[in-house]
Amino acid sequence: MLDLLPSSFVLKPSFAKIVCEPGWKWQKREKALANYDLFYVWSGEGELYLNGKPYQVGKGSCFLFRPGDHTSATHNPQKPLVLTYIHFDVTESVVLIPEPYRQLEDTFDFEHMLARYVRLFLVRTFAAEEEARLILKQLVIHLLRHDREEPVERKASNQLTESIHEVANYIQQHPGTAHRVDDLAARAGLSSRYFSIKFKDLIGMSVQTYMIRTRIERAQHLLMHAGMNVTEVADALGYRDIFFFSRQFKQYTGKSPSEIR
Repeated sequence: MLDLLPSSFVLKPSFAKIVCEPGWKWQKREKALANYDLFYVWSGEGELYLNGKPYQVGKGSCFLFRPGDHTSATHNPQKPLVLTYIHFDVTESVVLIPEPYRQLEDTFDFEHMLARYVRLFLVRTFAAEEEARLILKQLVIHLLRHDREEPVERKASNQLTESIHEVANYIQQHPGTAHRVDDLAARAGLSSRYFSIKFKDLIGMSVQTYMIRTRIERAQHLLMHAGMNVTEVADALGYRDIFFFSRQFKQYTGKSPSEIR
């Protein structure tokens, strides 16, 4: 679904955010689902069967049912399920489809998109269907991204992940600063050793490598678009030795700074 244009999503009138009644249950039907159904649990407790396989569901439980699936569900009347469901079809053949089930832990962005989708149709919002298709593709991308995450990132706490990403963004915003690992770790509220380990786990490279790569990428941009010469770029990015700058630049790009310019 990643390669589908938003216009390929066919929106169905079956969608809502609902609080299930105490006696609610989703009975298995003889006919299988005829279309896709994005099914998300905001709160509550229950059990859902997908093609005969049971799942205990609660906040963050998210399914993408497919055409041909058989489903049924019940819930705890004392802790009723609060659900959003969105039925849709696609007009093109698809290869990359999100997994049928996942448990979302960082739910803020996903829930915001779900709520926005439903709100679009509460009133006659201008261009509601066009925006809804865009949101639906964003939701699918979110699921695909979650399905492809490495286990280490799933296990890291949301706060830790956000802290590391904030530091990485800070480095990108200040490529010419001679960042000390101790200072960056303090910014994340971590010890230097733990920060270095988690930074590599979550970003995919060491802090030092990331700082160098960020600086070289900025140097490329300045050489190509800012009208600056090699000496000016090296000076702007904190290099005291232009020959070291040129050597490091070529090591990362395969070309000398003068060739890029």
